[in-house]
Amino acid sequence: MTARIFKPAKNAMQSGRSKTKEWQLDYEPEQPRSVEPLMGWTSSGDMKQQITLRFHSKEEAVAYCERKGIAYQVIEPQDSIRRPVAYADNFSFRRGEPWTH
Repeated sequence: MTARIFKPAKNAMQSGRSKTKEWQLDYEPEQPRSVEPLMGWTSSGDMKQQITLRFHSKEEAVAYCERKGIAYQVIEPQDSIRRPVAYADNFSFRRGEPWTH
């Protein structure tokens, strides 16, 4: 039973960063998923995959794993590269490609 401790990434469909400030603990799957032959649904007998724990800091998540005796792996978040872009750059004379309607 191994756990992953990470900060979730921003949702690609929305501009907000709602659930990206807390650290999350998920368990690695112990059994592979199987396809149910009658309906074709994907199922698993591993109940730990349904558990998601959220912590305010990485240290709290690590302390929880050490207290419960759970092997863990910490995945550090990657900082996003923010380029400042101005709306006026769309109409600049030094633009790489000509602006058309």
